[in-house]
Amino acid sequence: MGNSAPVALITGAAKRIGAQIAKKLHAEGFNVIIHYNRSMHKANVLVDQLNVTRSNSATSLSADLCNLSMIDSLAEQALASWGHVDVLVNNASSFYPTPIGGITDSDWSSLVGSNVKGPLFLTQALAPALKARSGSIVNMVDMHIDRPLPSHSVYLIAKNGLASLTRSLATELAPNIRVNGIGPGAILWPERDMEEEEKQKLIDTIPLGTLGSPEDIADTVWFLINAPYITGQILYVDGGRSLYTSASA
Repeated sequence: MGNSAPVALITGAAKRIGAQIAKKLHAEGFNVIIHYNRSMHKANVLVDQLNVTRSNSATSLSADLCNLSMIDSLAEQALASWGHVDVLVNNASSFYPTPIGGITDSDWSSLVGSNVKGPLFLTQALAPALKARSGSIVNMVDMHIDRPLPSHSVYLIAKNGLASLTRSLATELAPNIRVNGIGPGAILWPERDMEEEEKQKLIDTIPLGTLGSPEDIADTVWFLINAPYITGQILYVDGGRSLYTSASA
């Protein structure tokens, strides 16, 4: 399809933070490609909403980012959507605890696959297209890369890998493609039940005294896309939580 609007591919964009990033970029004039793995219904609802606002401006694509052939297919389909890609947001992520003693090969495949393998090989597949458009990549890292989270060793290996990848690709892909990362803090409550006492304990570790919002992350993505002299940086959006030093945090 021919279309002169800039195009953004956002992985894991059917819900939560990814959906808000898609909405923000769409509102700023981007055509958006909503990637999802299992959340097909939510992805399609979001696409329909965005296309009501502006016709032929959003589409959805499915892929398991742990599967190399699906990653390559996702890149091909993304480029076929409007003929180019200007921005890649590697947002998709598996996140769950892996206490030592019970870690499985499946845990490794899922957590490292979604958080490192997917971003690496999707970037590789789209690099020529992004270079042609002087494009930008934003990787969703985690503030906990500097503050270990108990029982999440595999997840943190993966996110530290993504942080390292962000810096190394920033040098390798310069000057044509900028690569930056965002380290979110507590933005949304986890998708599990939490007691009020547990929630308050978390809030007490945040200097600004409140959760962030998906809009905070989406606004930061927009800032990095429009910051032509910033590359290789990981910007923490955490209300100051990464400054908190208590062992109870």
